[in-house]
Amino acid sequence: MGKKFTAAAKKVDSTKKYTFDEGMKLVIDTAPAKFDESVDVAIRLGIDPKQSDQQVRGAIALPHGLGKNVRVVVFAKGPKENEAKAAGADFVGGDDLVAKINGGWLEFDKCIATPDMMATVSKVAKVLGPRGLMPNPKVGTVTMNVGEAVTAEKKGKLDFRVDKAGIVHVSIGRKSMGVAKLKDNFDAFMGAIVKAKPATSKGIYLRTLSIASTMGPGIKLDANQAMAGSEDN
Repeated sequence: MGKKFTAAAKKVDSTKKYTFDEGMKLVIDTAPAKFDESVDVAIRLGIDPKQSDQQVRGAIALPHGLGKNVRVVVFAKGPKENEAKAAGADFVGGDDLVAKINGGWLEFDKCIATPDMMATVSKVAKVLGPRGLMPNPKVGTVTMNVGEAVTAEKKGKLDFRVDKAGIVHVSIGRKSMGVAKLKDNFDAFMGAIVKAKPATSKGIYLRTLSIASTMGPGIKLDANQAMAGSEDN
């Protein structure tokens, strides 16, 4: 893969900031792997993530989903357990799920819980938390409307959160989706990032922006152009 990556990287002008369309075409052209690579976006924000009032996080339903099967676990009981199953949840339970997860099982992508089950979920918080899987009411994964939540996750709801370095990393889909659908997803995500700007954030909000396939080189995008495009939607 080293030679393929080097060859792909030579096609990218590291001094240039591309438009999304230019960058996306390069992403597809420089994706070296044979599998359907994901398309990842990284944004460095002009905030201080150490400040509690400058946290950037949220969730958005992407227009075209994530281009993959999303495996959903739900902590629920009684009627809500049946509701989750009817909506297409892959695994539903309580203490039995806790036992499986503590035993090393992590074959799922999203985790939802009803509020009354959070004491049960807390037993695996140390496992779920570091992996970004802990249910949270701020992104709609702690809710009594488990059917709606499962449906949204299955369609491809994107959760985003700034890390300790002030960077947001997300996947906006798969390269097989094509430039047009990925552009729609990208604009929706950028719009959500702009709306999530903390009131206390000063100066330039979007510092740097790049896009890449799973195994491909990073490609710098024009943050101003991307922000303008998201505001048009």
